[in-house]
Amino acid sequence: MTDEEVLQSLEEYTKNAIDHQHRTLRSILAHQAYVSYLRPYFSGHLPPIDAATFRRLVPLSSYDDYADHINNLANHGSVDQYPPVLSVDPLHCFHHSSGNSTMKPKLIPYFDSAPATAAMDIAVQAFTALHRKLFPPRPEVNKFLYLLYGIHNMSTPGGFKITAASTHSLLNKENLFQRHLASPREVIFGQDYEHQMYCHLLRALGDSDLIDGIQAPYAIGLVRAFAMLESRWEQLCDDLENGFPSLEISDAAMRESVVKLLGGPRVDLSRRIQMICEKKNWGGIVSKLWPNLRYVKCVTTGSMKQYYSKIKYYAGDVMVLGGEYFSSECVGGINWDITQPPETTRFLMLPTAACFEFLPFESDRSSTTATVEETVDFSGVEEGKLYELVVTTYKGLYRYRLGDIVRVVGFHNSSPLIEFVMRATKDAYEVTERDLMSAIESFQLEIGNHMGMEIVEYSSFLEADTSPNQLKFFIEIEKFKFPQAGKLQELIEALKRCCSSLENGLGVYYKLQRHSCEIAPLFFFLFTIRIPVLTT
Repeated sequence: MTDEEVLQSLEEYTKNAIDHQHRTLRSILAHQAYVSYLRPYFSGHLPPIDAATFRRLVPLSSYDDYADHINNLANHGSVDQYPPVLSVDPLHCFHHSSGNSTMKPKLIPYFDSAPATAAMDIAVQAFTALHRKLFPPRPEVNKFLYLLYGIHNMSTPGGFKITAASTHSLLNKENLFQRHLASPREVIFGQDYEHQMYCHLLRALGDSDLIDGIQAPYAIGLVRAFAMLESRWEQLCDDLENGFPSLEISDAAMRESVVKLLGGPRVDLSRRIQMICEKKNWGGIVSKLWPNLRYVKCVTTGSMKQYYSKIKYYAGDVMVLGGEYFSSECVGGINWDITQPPETTRFLMLPTAACFEFLPFESDRSSTTATVEETVDFSGVEEGKLYELVVTTYKGLYRYRLGDIVRVVGFHNSSPLIEFVMRATKDAYEVTERDLMSAIESFQLEIGNHMGMEIVEYSSFLEADTSPNQLKFFIEIEKFKFPQAGKLQELIEALKRCCSSLENGLGVYYKLQRHSCEIAPLFFFLFTIRIPVLTT
């Protein structure tokens, strides 16, 4: 299909979004109705059943409801199982999901499903057509620095590969997209994350005039790569001049593939890059190093929002684009207007990707009263309201709570436009991503004003082994100056004041738990100090 035909099809899907949602559900149930997971709920009811009956019979689910089934599949596969547990389709591999709402990685089974592949193809064709509309292809500048990291040689006890959803398509060595990547598959599926990142940069610098775009699945991937560029540029220049990566790259296949693509010593290129980097003016560095670059692309919503200012600093005048809303479980939506600022990305939900339900989410969490878990479909969502997404997919997940909180911000035809707000919290004491970002912003002001330090990255978790439970933060900072003798106590007191500002920003619900002594005071911090890597 041409891009114009793809966009015309997208218009048709969204004009009749509700009808296509009903068809999608009927298709899923006709395909999967007799799996053992669904049989107890369908007793006495012959599929296909309508959406209302489906919602009445089948309860909402979460990953925990599938964990035992998934572990059995991972250990033994689905050979000789009848009826099949989750899907009638053959099990191909597992996707490794970050599990960032629970801090526990999840294994999502990937079944070799023709309907699921077709749904994914529609999404990929749609966002590719939208992208090419804004950035028409240039045959002479057709390479991309795509910071992808596959999982190397990991398998389940049953012998099934484990891979990241972002690199799944590259498992097929015949994938035509690979010809446009600056990095060979030996780098993408390398054995060491730091070495992979270094070789990504080396290859992209080697093709500096051919790079059209730089992208990563998430903003943190770009920030880490640009930070490595700052600290390792001298070594990168030496390797370009020599025509091979440094000896510390121990993965032989990775080294050989990079050497082959570099094509020998690149003395002139090395000196040009050295002249740019030795000025140490990193603002807008991407257009200086890659003169034909048109965009930088990544997800900057939710917890990734903290990295946007840093990415914008490195990008300078180069356009920063938001990514798509893809998860290990299914396609959530495509970036509908990529000219909008990426932190306000609006995702167009595709009615053919999965069957979507919306569980109303109460943004005022000062009340602990339980809400009735009744969902609405495309026809029932209201603009401006928050919902948790619930999906039924072609890949064996039924009324599955994704854990993503989204806001409906409008409609394209009859299909909702949503923005990602945050991950839902699982523990009663856990703060939301929105509370966390607000608190960290206050904390940054304090340590910036009083101590001259800058937050590079942060994370938090609930320590459940203490009584009462306690929320702990891990914060990475730079521009730290170790106090002079006799000044340590002043530093400790300043940190205490900063900690108070952090705790004050954690939201009403957290304060209620603190007031009732159900959660301990926030007082422990572990700081890691970023020290640039020195090379000789």
